[in-house]
Amino acid sequence: MMHDSGRGASILMFLKDRLLNMLCMLTVIGLACCLYLLEQYRYPGIIESETIYYFILLAVFVYGVWLLLDYLRMRYYYKQLREALKRSEEIGAVTLIQSAASGEQRLMARLLQDQHRAYLNELNQHKRQQEIHNHFVMQWVHHMKTPVSVVDLQAQEAIRQPPDNEQEWLALFHSVREENERLARGLEMMLYTARLDKFELDLHIRRTPLHELIRSTINAHKRLCIQYSIFPRVEGESWVETDEKWMTFVLNQLISNAIKYSKQKPGTKTLHFRLEELADGSVQLKVTDAGIGIASHDIPRIFDPFFTGENGRTTGESTGMGLYLAKQVCSRLGHTLQVESELGVGTTFTLHFQTRGIHIMDS
Repeated sequence: MMHDSGRGASILMFLKDRLLNMLCMLTVIGLACCLYLLEQYRYPGIIESETIYYFILLAVFVYGVWLLLDYLRMRYYYKQLREALKRSEEIGAVTLIQSAASGEQRLMARLLQDQHRAYLNELNQHKRQQEIHNHFVMQWVHHMKTPVSVVDLQAQEAIRQPPDNEQEWLALFHSVREENERLARGLEMMLYTARLDKFELDLHIRRTPLHELIRSTINAHKRLCIQYSIFPRVEGESWVETDEKWMTFVLNQLISNAIKYSKQKPGTKTLHFRLEELADGSVQLKVTDAGIGIASHDIPRIFDPFFTGENGRTTGESTGMGLYLAKQVCSRLGHTLQVESELGVGTTFTLHFQTRGIHIMDS
């Protein structure tokens, strides 16, 4: 019964779509009959009335056969269209329309399929971003539990057995401060990760003295540099078009990584910042540390989300998100970020600031 109802609706839709066509056909038949009658009036007896009736019947029959064949050609399209409408809440409903009969229908089917493909790509990208965000949140919570637990244990130990002298108190304070800094870095990364989704709304581009920005970022890590015998050095001066806050975040990630993977090496280490203006007017910043370096097979993946590599697994402090976020920020600012490294010798990150800056910002 439902099948017959659907077929009846298809026939009705088909006839409605061709209503103007049928009116035109009836008009043509009427005009032809008028011509027959005029000829009959001018030349009585030349055309018999039966001929007119025969012409009308023949024309209606031929047109009816054409309508029937046209409907048979279209019925699968209508059937698929009805099925797609019934399943319109499903994402893949549009793919059911395959039996387009006319050029217009084929173009429409192609448009729907292209739109469906674009929608799926957008949906998959959104799902991927959501998965990355959820994974990062869980990993971030796991990493934040460590300094919280350490501070709690130190507090319990200090209550149970207070330090005997000033030196022990200072050691306790330094330890708590270090764990607090780890918490602060983790919170900062979470904050910038959340802001990255609305990057364009949190952007202020201006001409920035990059050498001063580097020095102020180094000062924020001065205590750790002194503690682990790391000596930063800035060479050159340059002004670039960038966002000071976001670029500070990128520099923080590079300096934090340099400290993290240099502190294990004995003796004094260097952290070299070299600014150079290229012939095309662009600016290049090279950040070279004397850390443990990166294995060659890890280099192609260090900007992937959650990739920690051999170094991250060794230190146990890496979330695998710092360099990923730094790369994303640079890309959206119109800058490039590349890496070169030699295992056991050190790592060099190269930031390239185009002369057009933010005008080539990626979405």
